[in-house]
Amino acid sequence: MSEPEVVRHPDGGALADAIADALVERTNAALAERDVAHLVLTGGGIGIAALRSLRRAAERAGLDWSRVHLWWGDERFLPAKDAERNETQACEALIDHIDIPADHVHPMPASDGIDGDHVEHAATRYKRELTRAAHGEASVPDFDVCMLGVGPDAHVASLFPGLPQVREDEAAVAAVRESPKPPARRVTLTMPALRSAREVWVLASGEGKAEPVRLGLAGGSTDEAPVAGARGRERTLFWVDEAAAARI
Repeated sequence: MSEPEVVRHPDGGALADAIADALVERTNAALAERDVAHLVLTGGGIGIAALRSLRRAAERAGLDWSRVHLWWGDERFLPAKDAERNETQACEALIDHIDIPADHVHPMPASDGIDGDHVEHAATRYKRELTRAAHGEASVPDFDVCMLGVGPDAHVASLFPGLPQVREDEAAVAAVRESPKPPARRVTLTMPALRSAREVWVLASGEGKAEPVRLGLAGGSTDEAPVAGARGRERTLFWVDEAAAARI
């Protein structure tokens, strides 16, 4: 696994723009080497702000969205189009405004979908979708960039401190029924799936993220601070503004 690097910007707006520009550059580099690129999206304030900026940055750079696949690191298990779903927010910020094939957008199942109100079935369905897009014996596609927000409690995706899903070391996707942050039920990629990405980018803005950023950079117990396990195969970047960098 790679060692983390810090990329610092003055405030959340500058940070979102810089993330978007870098993501376009990284995606175009991937497309120069391979037929398609796979990106894992995140929610949260800075994550969605970066997607808004990405819409503009991609247009300026002429990014070929027809060769890009979009995935999610986690999702609240709520009805489709619920305003709290990461997918809904990503559509409003980016996806509804770009020319990307519908079958290249891979949202996690909703609670009113084909699996009904069964979060475990939803997790299994997403695991199968990931496997279908993977190569060989891999359980997930070759993610080029996996973006992750981080919570004040140092959680990433829906891997919360002390919960068993943090310790899952086989399945790529897990169902969560006891999230300490509402809603309780979620679907999440597991640590092995996140760490399979070529690059992992942790996005953090605001003073409430200063301590989790410190914990993430220090490494240590992922059970206590899941962000400490957020590492990419080739590169790990902590994108922070000055407030989130206060304890580095």
